[in-house]
Amino acid sequence: MIQLAIAEDHQSLIDGIKLLLEYADDIDIVGTANDGEALLYLVRLKQPNVVITDIRMPKMDGITATKEIKKEWPHIKVLGFTMFDQKDAINQMLEAGASGYLLKNSPLQEVLKAVRAVYNGHTYFDANIEIDVENDTNKKAKSILTKRQVEILSFVAKGKTSREIADELFIGVHTVETHRKNMIRILGLQGKGELMRYALEKKYRF
Repeated sequence: MIQLAIAEDHQSLIDGIKLLLEYADDIDIVGTANDGEALLYLVRLKQPNVVITDIRMPKMDGITATKEIKKEWPHIKVLGFTMFDQKDAINQMLEAGASGYLLKNSPLQEVLKAVRAVYNGHTYFDANIEIDVENDTNKKAKSILTKRQVEILSFVAKGKTSREIADELFIGVHTVETHRKNMIRILGLQGKGELMRYALEKKYRF
């Protein structure tokens, strides 16, 4: 069971999320907060698996709260909750240790997908936000991908087939395919097409 905490300074938005997730049988909302200090108190009290937090909140913002959460409870996964105009803050959230971010107007299935993805150890980035996070995101991906996987991802970004990648790296095609499948799983993607899109968006052309 995923123990979820939600922090957002607009109570109506919290109520909407709670209503949306009410029928998800694998998610239990253990508590909500309207500011960063209340969120830290809630996390200490309830020890959730996943936290959704607004980036801009009173008393303590989501970035600072995320840093504190990850410092004291590194196993807790954090999802930033953002608007379109908070691109710099999104970068700061990722640096603070967040596993991804969602738009505040995300549909139910998107919220569910993100919560489940980070709970299972993946990252999740809302596809509707295009930001230049080449350095930060590449560093984050490199921290969870092996050196060989990052190397293969750079060839994926260039449109190379598994056979071509295998020839370039002097390894078997099956090995390349296995790495592709593992990266898709690790990064929380849905298939080969998304792996290519991810590699292109994150500028893995080194």
